[in-house]
Amino acid sequence: MHNETVRIEARSTVSGSSCPGCGSWSERVHSSYLRFPADVPSAGLRVVLRLRVRRFVCRVAWCGRRTFVEQVTGLTRRYSRWTERLRSTLAAVGLALAGRAGARMAGVFGVSVSRSTVLRLVEALPELDLPAPRVVGLDEYATRKGRHYGTVLVDVETRRQVNLLPDREASSLAAWLAERPDVAVVCRDRAPFFAEGATVGAPQAVQVADRWHLWHNLGEAAERCVADHRGCLRNKAPEPPGQVRPPWTTRSAGHPYDRGTGATGAASPSARAPPTRIRRSPRQRKCAARCRRGTRPTSSAEHRPAPRSAL
Repeated sequence: MHNETVRIEARSTVSGSSCPGCGSWSERVHSSYLRFPADVPSAGLRVVLRLRVRRFVCRVAWCGRRTFVEQVTGLTRRYSRWTERLRSTLAAVGLALAGRAGARMAGVFGVSVSRSTVLRLVEALPELDLPAPRVVGLDEYATRKGRHYGTVLVDVETRRQVNLLPDREASSLAAWLAERPDVAVVCRDRAPFFAEGATVGAPQAVQVADRWHLWHNLGEAAERCVADHRGCLRNKAPEPPGQVRPPWTTRSAGHPYDRGTGATGAASPSARAPPTRIRRSPRQRKCAARCRRGTRPTSSAEHRPAPRSAL
């Protein structure tokens, strides 16, 4: 054990190994060498195995392999610098976080990998034998936004991705649906190529709109409606009949707010100061005073001072 690395020395105790070419068993050792596969970190420390493996001679004359190297089941594979446990861990991280985020998370684990390596591990995973979907959701994805698009197919009931088509042509979708006659419902948006492909490839299926596009279309319709009637919103809404106005909107003479005292002339705890008024500029106060006197000017020219010749 060194500063930040745990090194483990190991070797296989099996007497022989099977040839990967013909499958024959061989115990004749040709040579041996060391392998250093990286393993999953332990307690925050990097783990490296110092594994001694043997090279055997194949005894079958017609076999194309003269020699082969033994592989420890569940631990190593040919040309691999990682153990099977570390490989499966990185593949699981790639499935959850994809390339860039998966590479950053692997760095937290103490494993330095690139995003391309994480994606290659995900692509190398075997295909799952999933049952044929009954409810299929269709949508498009972009490999290059604005240039190239494909079609993603999702099993709506299990919320799992089923397949990725390289384009969004109606013929490709129709061919995929024709191979799966058990599809009963196709959930799609209003794209014409999706409608044509679903109609041709699965005529027995019911085509419905997905929930997201329903809410999205409803929101766009409501926004257009409000924008078309925004002029109506500027007008003051009429007050309903029989509504009692608050006391601070219709004050009578001698209101406590005007005097700051109660009925007895003493300060009342319930009498509070009126709301703060908006400060007006001197020009606004002068105009308001003229309006109260009934001498409001009819044009802005009266605001200007008279020339000296007129005086």
